Amino acid sequence: MKIGLRIFLGYFLIVAIAGFLLAQVFVAQVKPGVRQAMEDTLVDTANVLAELATDDFIAGRIDSGDFARRVRAMAARDYGAQIWGFGKRTSQYRIYVTDARGIVVFDSSGRDVGRDYSRWNDVYLTLRGRYGARSTRSEYADPNSTVMHVAAPIRDAGGRIIGVLTVAKPNRAIAPFIERSQQSVWRWGAVLLGVSLAIGLVAAWWLSRQLGALRRYANAVTAGERATLPRTAGEFGELGHALETMRTRLEGKQYVEQYVHTLTHEMKSPLAAIRGSAELLEGPLDDADRARFAATIRAQSERLAQMIDKMLALAAVEHRRRLEHPETLSLADVVADAASQCETRLSRAGVRVRLDVEPGLSDVRGDRFLLRQAVVNLIENAADFSPRGEAIDVRVRADAARQYVEVRDRGPGIPDYALARVFERFYSLPRPDNGSRSSGLGLPFVAEVAALHGGDASLDNREGGGAVAVLSLPA
Repeated sequence: MKIGLRIFLGYFLIVAIAGFLLAQVFVAQVKPGVRQAMEDTLVDTANVLAELATDDFIAGRIDSGDFARRVRAMAARDYGAQIWGFGKRTSQYRIYVTDARGIVVFDSSGRDVGRDYSRWNDVYLTLRGRYGARSTRSEYADPNSTVMHVAAPIRDAGGRIIGVLTVAKPNRAIAPFIERSQQSVWRWGAVLLGVSLAIGLVAAWWLSRQLGALRRYANAVTAGERATLPRTAGEFGELGHALETMRTRLEGKQYVEQYVHTLTHEMKSPLAAIRGSAELLEGPLDDADRARFAATIRAQSERLAQMIDKMLALAAVEHRRRLEHPETLSLADVVADAASQCETRLSRAGVRVRLDVEPGLSDVRGDRFLLRQAVVNLIENAADFSPRGEAIDVRVRADAARQYVEVRDRGPGIPDYALARVFERFYSLPRPDNGSRSSGLGLPFVAEVAALHGGDASLDNREGGGAVAVLSLPA
């Protein structure tokens, strides 16, 4: 499982659990919170009505006096109220009064006058000077039929409790408010969860993208590919720079060690030839031998100088991770410049170049000097293997995505055993005319230049004899 998916799933689990628990807490608190608010209102109402009913209760006309008349008239009143979107037209209060024994002496509903309520908590506790309240189902089988009862004492002039007034209100009256509040909590909880998950998805994608870029960079470096440090932010940027610094230092050390080892190995042969010729020149020789050994020293010295120059050029290209200042240029012009630069060398070898440029070529992006030197290496390599009097065919063509430089010769071709090694550093085949070898750095230079431009290089045998080298570049 990818780290981005693991981060997202972990974040999703945390947010989902936290959101669910939070919503549960809110929903669980809505109903008791609303009922507590209603009970607080009923307490105030019961005490106000108890004071208003005291005179009629003491006078013995609680069921027929002004208080009873006003309470009954309240049932016929049209409230015409709108409470946060819910209409309220009539009163849902039930008011009853009991005497000191708990017997109902007034009931606004008119149904329980004369009944004994002394055992109900609202009456029982209030008659004993305590806060009296209860919640009772009006229908035993229906849990939603509960009615809240809150009582207040009726006192005489001496402060003695002589009766109880109870205000009752069904909990159904506040059910719409509770339901709407719960739905609102769930709805906004779902929105919050969705937003949190979207943020988590973006964060997981960003983290995965940063880590993925660094992982691909590390894999490319491990595989020895030319890799560019990806753009990263924050701690990932610091990690990337640390990896780049470590790569540069390690590669530099390994690069130097490898090149010193290979160069010293390749220099042994020309140095041995120079040393042997010099020792022979110290003794008595005729003019012909002296000239031959002197020519050997000169040829091997030139070979060493060429090897060092090409090695420095190759090292400079290999250490470049990107083209610092690419320009838009015509590949046909670059090839023509390279062919012109090789004229002297081709003239000495007794070969010529036939240039064939496909019309309508588009431009490419790259480094003019490096591309020209790569083509020069291909032409000179073909010249080394071409018989005198033959022509080297250089063709520039293109397809929908790439442009190609093809250099074809009519030499002996490439042996099968060498096909897979021609782009190795210092690997070289003997020239057909004298058996000498080159530095073995020209074709590796071409391959590095091609890779630096996002292309590739290949060398294969040509139909009818000879070899064909191809430099491929993005159009």
